[in-house]
Amino acid sequence: MNTCTHFGLCGGCSFQNLSAADYRALKRDAVVTALTRAGLGDMTVEAPVVVADFSRRRAVFKIRKTESGIEIGFHAAKSHSIVDMRECLVLVPSLFQFVAALREGLSPILNPGETAEAHVTFADNGLDVALRWERKLAPALTSQLAKAFAGKGVARFLINKDIALEDAKPFVTLAGVAVPLPPHAFLQASSQGETLLQDHVLALAKGSRNIVDLFAGLGTFTFALARGAKVHAVEQDKAALDALAAAARNAQGLKPISTERRDLFKLPLSFSELKAFDMAVLDPPREGAEAQIREIAASRLSKVAYVSCDAATFTRDAAILGKAGFKPTAVTPIDQFRYSGHIELVAGFARSKT
Repeated sequence: MNTCTHFGLCGGCSFQNLSAADYRALKRDAVVTALTRAGLGDMTVEAPVVVADFSRRRAVFKIRKTESGIEIGFHAAKSHSIVDMRECLVLVPSLFQFVAALREGLSPILNPGETAEAHVTFADNGLDVALRWERKLAPALTSQLAKAFAGKGVARFLINKDIALEDAKPFVTLAGVAVPLPPHAFLQASSQGETLLQDHVLALAKGSRNIVDLFAGLGTFTFALARGAKVHAVEQDKAALDALAAAARNAQGLKPISTERRDLFKLPLSFSELKAFDMAVLDPPREGAEAQIREIAASRLSKVAYVSCDAATFTRDAAILGKAGFKPTAVTPIDQFRYSGHIELVAGFARSKT
């Protein structure tokens, strides 16, 4: 594997020094170990599917103004110091190139000692930038930012929650459907990883006609599934759900999509509500979906597709499904967090209809 000039200092990457074979083995072993600890060592774990370099489309850049200039990058390993980024093998090129634009544009604006944090997403029509900063938005600051970032590929620039600049409303394409991107919205780390996850979920959903998409977000799986089935998308975040619903109204060639705003941690769909569906798809955050999984286990559902970004909480939830008679398919690790200790995975579960 290639090695970044910052490797060993930057805390963003830990395993660039491994061979491709050793790297894949390490990622797979992380999933196998988690399953074994949970008593699920008999589950088959496939070889990881690894996304390409230069594919990550989201990043959080740490920023500090010093007496000698602007530092922008990621934290150093086990430190709050900033590694001033001059190279990155993980980010999409446009995202990495924007670091130089941030350095140049913020240099005359920040005061020595001042810090900020830039959340940047590579959207389909430009960069969506959200600067978390102690300063409040004011007309003079808006004017400075407009001058500094004109022609830099920025679609929208926010200061905290306020829009400072908006040349275009950012959007992303999910399974062929253009979806508006709300500020600070969750998005899969890479478009390649997103497609891989969609393909696996679609394969697991084959034959299903009425699917509930839990923790649906912007519709990562909703629109792909709606090519062949009715989908009920459930999500707590109002902005994300509104974006999904708006995109669904404008989309062509899809089966009906309905939406519901709901906190699935506090109020999961009950086993009786789940009678309306023949399959559940879940993509919860790191804490997993224990409350919802228990309702699925008590329901008459016979098929589940589970996407997870945390092997430990996945194994906890998988064990609950196993006790309810669900048999797992192979677990497929999807590595879209290149060179880090994180791993995403997808698995299917099925049981005889009752």
